[in-house]
Amino acid sequence: MLNLERLRTLDALARHGSVSGAATGLHVTTSAVSQQMAKLEREVGQQLLARNGRGVRLTDAGRLLADHAARILSQVELAQSDIEAQRGEVVGEIRISAFPTAARGLLPAVFATLRRDHPELRVHVRELEPEDGIRAVIRGDTDLAVVLDWSNKRLPVPGGLTRAELLEDPPDIAMPVGHRLAGREEVDLEDFADDDWVSWPEGEFCYDWLMFTLRSKGIEPRIPHLAGEHHTQLALIAAGMGVCVAPRLGRGPVPDGVRLVPVRQRMRRHVHAVWRTDADRRPSVRAAVTALRLAGREAESS
Repeated sequence: MLNLERLRTLDALARHGSVSGAATGLHVTTSAVSQQMAKLEREVGQQLLARNGRGVRLTDAGRLLADHAARILSQVELAQSDIEAQRGEVVGEIRISAFPTAARGLLPAVFATLRRDHPELRVHVRELEPEDGIRAVIRGDTDLAVVLDWSNKRLPVPGGLTRAELLEDPPDIAMPVGHRLAGREEVDLEDFADDDWVSWPEGEFCYDWLMFTLRSKGIEPRIPHLAGEHHTQLALIAAGMGVCVAPRLGRGPVPDGVRLVPVRQRMRRHVHAVWRTDADRRPSVRAAVTALRLAGREAESS
């Protein structure tokens, strides 16, 4: 009889591509991963891993068993969903990830709703950028991820995941109060062709969106300043270091010396929740999505 936890370890190795990655995803030590794999190899009587430089790779037998493991674990997820759905109780735990401004602007209200309505449910949170959140859901490291995309640049959602819209988040342009356009009621992005920009770090989805959007308008942006936190970006704007896109969700207090002006074009961040379709019937997932939708409506109306 194959041990389910050892199959879970093999599945994590196949998905993460390394012992250290599998250990991180499973929240165990690398030695625990190695021990589980050694036991699994003894169970099946075949070598499942081979050395590959400093790392390891799956053998043909390892890949074959990993494919079966993925299907078995998916069936286990479905069984858990069915049992929870039949029982109808929102209990156990749920793991939620969210990008930073959603973690700040949505999750506190979500936690309050779940604590009030479902006190037996334990909620765990991780702050992850959208693409990392989707990968965590696919790997099974997270049950539900709050992600975003933009009206002119959508974030692909792979098959096997379900998505629910939570809210639209209109951004403003943040600029120093002494900026030449600070007195405007609305602005166009083209108005800032000659300005320095403060942006999210390179490689993040919103950085790529900013580059894509400005270049589509014939602007080759100058981005000398990169900061991951919106509060840091706004502090740099207050110091006169450029302009930035400032979404409203989770924005919080705006520093003195910063002026926010709406963008004339219809430019929106779309905020979604995504989860594995085979977990769709779990009461805990449904309860979390309901709480997220409620928090989204409240954020839009505030």
